[in-house]
Amino acid sequence: MPPLANRGRRLVARIIDAIIIGVPVGVIMSLIVGGVNYFSTNSDEARAQWTVSGVTMLAYLIYEGLMLSSRGQTLGKMAMKIRVAMLSNGSIPTPQSGWTRAAVYTLPEIVPCCGFIFWLINVLWCTWDKPYRQCLHDKAAKTVVVSTEPARTPSA
Repeated sequence: MPPLANRGRRLVARIIDAIIIGVPVGVIMSLIVGGVNYFSTNSDEARAQWTVSGVTMLAYLIYEGLMLSSRGQTLGKMAMKIRVAMLSNGSIPTPQSGWTRAAVYTLPEIVPCCGFIFWLINVLWCTWDKPYRQCLHDKAAKTVVVSTEPARTPSA
């Protein structure tokens, strides 16, 4: 098994992926539904907010599920030189594991209020998890995040 990826690289990979999916989908959806005012509380604006957020979430779920199931990496993970691996043997996630991981990461946000709390606990879980630094989405899919860089050997 390759060495575990550090948390900083995992975070930056997520940020890269969020930009890759969120910006284009958000712009396209905002053009389709009209400008979205995320600070408004009127019902028409709320509907537009939910539409844009829902389509963005669906796009992220599909992106992550396909990328993890086919190569074990998203574009953000490739940039950060990390990948998702099966805990049992270090291989690329099975389709079931890739989609489970993507779903547990993405879908809880659908639940108003509580979804965000679950998502926050999920992503913070790796800060105290031992020994594999797994988030809840990793535990559900039986995966770990590992480095793709060769292990450094101490120089003599």
